Amino acid sequence: MQAGGRAVRISSPDRVVYEATDRTPEVTKLMVAQFFADVGDRLMRAIGERPVALERWPDGWREGMRLATGPTDREGDGFYQKRAPKGAPDYLETVQVAFPSGRRADEICPTEPAVPVWCAQMGALTFHPWPVRRPDVDHPDELRIDLDPQPGTTFADAVRVAGVAKELLDELGIAGYPKTSGNRGVHIYVRIKPERPFEDVRHAAIGFGQELARRDEGVTVNWWKEERGERIFVDFNQNNRDRTIASAYSLRPRPGAPVSTPLTWAELAELKDPRELNLFTVPDRMTDADPWAGIDDRAHDLDPLIALWDGVEQSFPPDYPKMPGEPPRVQPSKKVAAHWDEDGNRVEG
Repeated sequence: MQAGGRAVRISSPDRVVYEATDRTPEVTKLMVAQFFADVGDRLMRAIGERPVALERWPDGWREGMRLATGPTDREGDGFYQKRAPKGAPDYLETVQVAFPSGRRADEICPTEPAVPVWCAQMGALTFHPWPVRRPDVDHPDELRIDLDPQPGTTFADAVRVAGVAKELLDELGIAGYPKTSGNRGVHIYVRIKPERPFEDVRHAAIGFGQELARRDEGVTVNWWKEERGERIFVDFNQNNRDRTIASAYSLRPRPGAPVSTPLTWAELAELKDPRELNLFTVPDRMTDADPWAGIDDRAHDLDPLIALWDGVEQSFPPDYPKMPGEPPRVQPSKKVAAHWDEDGNRVEG
């Protein structure tokens, strides 16, 4: 098939990737590849020139299938591919990134629409780009606000909180661009000047979430699940090095082939069911004005957002090395104060 003027070979084109639902017919591998070709220009705005990990489901996705938890998990049906696979075509380019462990890897760096189509040939459904571009992989140019509904909350709750987030961004003179997550959540992207390290971007996300929590009691930035309650969690740790979320125009491994879809703020406010945005409906939007057309027109400074942070460090994910100022990595309900020193290191109890 053709993608951006380049021919890409698709093997097993009739393989079923998504089974039919009461809303949508079945989806084949060729249909996935064609979808990425149809949204190619807008998809490239989201992942172009960025290090990208692939979420691959080589045999398609079915209810009950599981994503592998790491490189030693051999039982998963899907897996993340962080290194460029062997046998890639010569037009596929890479960029080297450093992980929190200090290890390095050459990740796919898409430069043309044929690349995501070739990735579909490899079973990729979801693209997970870093918030950096190839010229400078240590300084993010995106702040990502991940509004994650917790048990007992709904997509409508996430949309309501997104409206509060827009009010705050407007007050700060910052342009935010929303999209559906492809499931129940909402993501808001802000282009920033690529001058600050990942830690500063994370602190800006914490501060933004804390201000949202002050304005809406249905919001939390509590890292431990037992403390979140039935609220929308602002997942600030998605702004860490090597932490990514599904890109705009990625497919998600959910029934009906849903798509993480950019919207205008008005469209988001009116959307009742994110499942309406899927492989069958999103290509029709390509004839409409692009909701994210102006996202690259202006890069914002982080200072107004960092100023919202209370200065208290929050917990990092468990696979991260111990970070300066970080509190103890133990559930609050299991913490015994006498077993931890003032720096958050475990001592003999």
